[in-house]
Amino acid sequence: MDSVETTVPVEQEVPKGFWHKLWREIIRPYGETIASVLLFTTFLATPVGVQGVSMMPNLRDGERVIIPKYEQWLHRMGIGQYSRGDILIFKPPEHVGEQKVSFLGLWQYQPFLIKRLIGLPGDRIRVNSGNVFINGEKLDQDFTAGYWDKQGCWDQTGFLANHASSDEPDKEEVTVPEGSYFVMGDNRTASGSTDSRIFGMVPIENVSGRAGLIVWPIVRKREAKFDCEKEIQGSEGFEYSGETEMNWRLLQRPSAFSLLK
Repeated sequence: MDSVETTVPVEQEVPKGFWHKLWREIIRPYGETIASVLLFTTFLATPVGVQGVSMMPNLRDGERVIIPKYEQWLHRMGIGQYSRGDILIFKPPEHVGEQKVSFLGLWQYQPFLIKRLIGLPGDRIRVNSGNVFINGEKLDQDFTAGYWDKQGCWDQTGFLANHASSDEPDKEEVTVPEGSYFVMGDNRTASGSTDSRIFGMVPIENVSGRAGLIVWPIVRKREAKFDCEKEIQGSEGFEYSGETEMNWRLLQRPSAFSLLK
């Protein structure tokens, strides 16, 4: 009996197209990761780096804080609001003459600022001899001025130590308008902070969020000494020493703000 050899053709794999391969191997896996990161940082939390010493002694140059972004979304829906004593990250008013930063040499942008919320809409703010008065009540500034007094640098005689507004130096106090905040840095040296005393009120819509937690560096030196006699600006004026301690900590409002009416 004659046998018939049957040849089964082998199906050749059809090469996938370039765009299909690009989608499967690059765009889809990396796109999902990027989308997840964007969703997380937009709606849940985002890290922000501290640049400068305007919030010393409570925030050091180079530290990284976490902004709970969900708070901002809740506030936009009318649920809750920021309170006096919160540390806010915000876009500075357009007229602020802060130095712009270059992004890869392509364009320049004005970095966000980080300051402490002092006055809410309707609050009356007065600054006299380095002391801050909110609606006629003197704010206990031991959370910051106590440190600068110990260093010998607490400015009580300079212009900013005696005026709530550089634009209206003749006014004893200023009233925070609706839709705005009055902010100050914790640095109480003569030129330690560019804040509402210089650039005025911050529109609420400019606020990106509240600094809620320090996550970097993990540890730090406990003591921070500033030599007031040296004409050194920025972080170079500080000397850190003492025991090493954990730096992860919640940024809670100083208790002095809760005592205000």
